[in-house]
Amino acid sequence: MISVNNLSLRFGKRVLFEDVNLKFSHGNCYGIIGANGAGKSTFLKILSGEIDPTSGQVSITPGERMAVLKQNHYEFDEFTVLETVLMGHKELYAVMKEKDAIYAKADFTDADGLRAGELESKFAEMNGWDAESDAAILLSNLSIDESLHHKLVKELDGKQKVRVLLAQALFGNPDILLLDEPTNDLDLATIGWLEDFLAEYQNTALVVSHDRHFLDAVCTHVVDVDFGKMNIYTGNYSFWYESSQLALKQRTEQNKKLEDKVKELQDFISRFSANASKSKQATSRKKALDKINLEEIKPSNRKYPAILFNNMTREAGDQILEVNNLSVKQHGETLFKNVSFAVNKGDRICILSRNSLASTALYQTLMEEIQPATGSIKWGITINKAYLPGDNSAYFEGKKLNLVDWLREYSPGEKDEQFIRGFLGKMLFSGEEVLKNCSVLSGGEKMRCMFSRMMLQQGNVLLMDEPTNHLDLESITALNNGMKDFKGTILFTTSDHTLAQTVATRVIEITPNGCLDKLMEFDDYISSEAIDAQREALLA
Repeated sequence: MISVNNLSLRFGKRVLFEDVNLKFSHGNCYGIIGANGAGKSTFLKILSGEIDPTSGQVSITPGERMAVLKQNHYEFDEFTVLETVLMGHKELYAVMKEKDAIYAKADFTDADGLRAGELESKFAEMNGWDAESDAAILLSNLSIDESLHHKLVKELDGKQKVRVLLAQALFGNPDILLLDEPTNDLDLATIGWLEDFLAEYQNTALVVSHDRHFLDAVCTHVVDVDFGKMNIYTGNYSFWYESSQLALKQRTEQNKKLEDKVKELQDFISRFSANASKSKQATSRKKALDKINLEEIKPSNRKYPAILFNNMTREAGDQILEVNNLSVKQHGETLFKNVSFAVNKGDRICILSRNSLASTALYQTLMEEIQPATGSIKWGITINKAYLPGDNSAYFEGKKLNLVDWLREYSPGEKDEQFIRGFLGKMLFSGEEVLKNCSVLSGGEKMRCMFSRMMLQQGNVLLMDEPTNHLDLESITALNNGMKDFKGTILFTTSDHTLAQTVATRVIEITPNGCLDKLMEFDDYISSEAIDAQREALLA
């Protein structure tokens, strides 16, 4: 168990936390949520002892081992992959190294023999004889091929390093597990494996993530970081979000009778408890929800941007887009070939690819930013496209404009400052914030500016390449709602499972040798064995 008592953290005059008192209990998984900059990652660093709080203390049950997902991808470059994973269990690794050093001695003494016996006993108690095979299994489950296990970490690419560090944190069944954005750079299959791992994990886990599907699959509780305070709520992310929105609605209905409010909350909890039977943590979550105190449910103080796309200049006609025999090469490499599909009015298409360069190249080709090697693209004459690129740096680098002047460049016709400020206000830029230089914005702020630009374009077809990058949960939720409400046609690529499942009505998967095109929901697509077989045949 972890106890946090009167914890405060200040940076000069800025207060990040104040008087935080929390307990994290055995057998629970806590999802830590909050806006970008709220201090989620910093809180994990305090718990792990990496940084000290300004005041207060963190207490851990004596004898419990804590494991942390490391963020420094170069820390273990000079070690082999397998050894790096074993280093996740510091005590076991220390025993192994000392034992090996004794056995390597040329002048082995009686004292060495006694010490080696002690170490062998400890080694056996910690299940050391299975350590290497357990580490190898973890790596394989995280898609690190056995051929890489004895290579140096520096020989791996960035995405592979992330998986090795994740295996290191999971190794040896730690009593407490701290994971900061563990799904970054993982594919859907590996995220699914990690969800199953954490759903079966019997100890204490704290997870920071912007992946709503992941939080829903693994969390028994939510820790809300807001306005320098932290509160723990029973349930997963969706339960926290929907209950806080219900509480907010009730607060605005001042004349509603108390008994009506209580009944509405009880009905909501009952519905959610019933849905918990479908989850990977069904039993524990349902028990927790059944015991919830109605007074726990409070309105959220979160601010959500207004990402609204329905102000189209015109409705699209029946002819949207035809793609015939398209192929694209980059640097002499064929990213894809033989890609053909037709987009119908109202389609919401999730574009998938195991190679992100291929999906990005498809959007760039559709927007005529690059030329295809072969094939043709034909847009309908009524189409007005609004595009969100995966890399928006070209829109900001080298520009010395405040946000009002930046957005005015993308506004059709002469628009006064008040009109532009209105669009920025929808993205939570208000007051003096709109006078910030666009080149110093954070990744999330740049994305919100790009959404303002898209809204001004008033497109009837939206093209979005990884639109949730750099966004906090509030912005992702607002984007999700805006996309669901949009009346036009959407082509999008995303690593956000919930966004794909709730928006897409069709999936097109780009492979090097062609594409799979299915009119179905995202979850049905990724779980279909028939589609797996078709993909393998296409890749053969």
